[in-house]
Amino acid sequence: MATRRPRSGRLVPFPSGYSAFVPDPLPPRLEFTPGLLRALSDADRLVGQLAGEGRSLPNPHLFIRPFVKREAVLSSRIEGTQATLGELLATDAGARVNRSPEDLREVANYVVALEHGIARLTSLPLSLRLVRELHEKLMAWVRGGRADAGEFRRTQNWIGAPGCTLQNASYVPPPVDEMKECLHQWEKFLHDRSLPPLIQIGLLHYQFEAVHPFLDGNGRVGRLLITLFLIERQILPTPLLYLSAFFEMTRSDYYARLAGVTRRAAWVDWLEYFLNGVARMSEDALARAARINGLLAEWRRTVSGGSSRNPAALVELLAENPFWTIKKAAERLGVAFTTARRAVVRLLDVGILDQIDNAGRDRVYCARRIMDILDEPPNLQ
Repeated sequence: MATRRPRSGRLVPFPSGYSAFVPDPLPPRLEFTPGLLRALSDADRLVGQLAGEGRSLPNPHLFIRPFVKREAVLSSRIEGTQATLGELLATDAGARVNRSPEDLREVANYVVALEHGIARLTSLPLSLRLVRELHEKLMAWVRGGRADAGEFRRTQNWIGAPGCTLQNASYVPPPVDEMKECLHQWEKFLHDRSLPPLIQIGLLHYQFEAVHPFLDGNGRVGRLLITLFLIERQILPTPLLYLSAFFEMTRSDYYARLAGVTRRAAWVDWLEYFLNGVARMSEDALARAARINGLLAEWRRTVSGGSSRNPAALVELLAENPFWTIKKAAERLGVAFTTARRAVVRLLDVGILDQIDNAGRDRVYCARRIMDILDEPPNLQ
């Protein structure tokens, strides 16, 4: 007797020659293979270490800001935005960069959306309502911006090469009516507590991308939700773990594993890949945080012992952003321009800062060693 092929959903054919995929409600029936259990154990252990590091940071709200911006850059890069982390941080410091305002705005919107989501979790659980709010923040004032920012789609969309049609698309998400029911089921599973959280968010991420509820921005919202889920479940105290770098560096595997679930219900393959990403990016965040903390400790010792505390206070600000102008430093330190300039000169003299432009009073300075750590590609071995 022929065995029934595993499925993760159903195809809905349309007379015009295409079929839309409607995923089954979560959770699927999972086989916890030895490989999947090893991947889950590894990811759990490393996320736990990362959570401990996050709780021990002396000023986590400052320290995580460049990590948030790094995630924004990498998540936006997957969607084709070309802005770099250095350009985003330099712009925040007041520098002028050779990058389109639209690219910078798209990346900055990701930061705004994430910070909005974290703040809202104090009063609103992860939900479809919060998903719409994230999308509204993400799509505000971007090129091609539509009036449907923050609204689920009312028409059929599809995924494929530029210029493709529904008939030759590589993937067609559920039609609108089925999409609404899929979202209802997705939100219901979002509040379920029956599975290990890292398994649950792996399932939720696939399902969100399969439903594709917005006309644009689905990938970025889906990646935002991973971080927010881990914070809401108190797995991480601060947003230190991000998977966009892993997804970007393994982009072909990412799309292949998602497609494997759609075509043959290859849930274990997808989850092993996802959990490997969680583990490797936890290691990556731990290593970067330790190196940056080490640099800051070294620099504190270098500038200590003088008559002014301002150089040491400026060192602390480098955890927030490696780029500063004297004007911005004066504002943050609450001191006069000339006082801030002396602090900057002190850091220049000992090699902590480098001047990177010649814009008069608005010259921009950078702690290149921190920037180098932030810019390094992750080691996925």
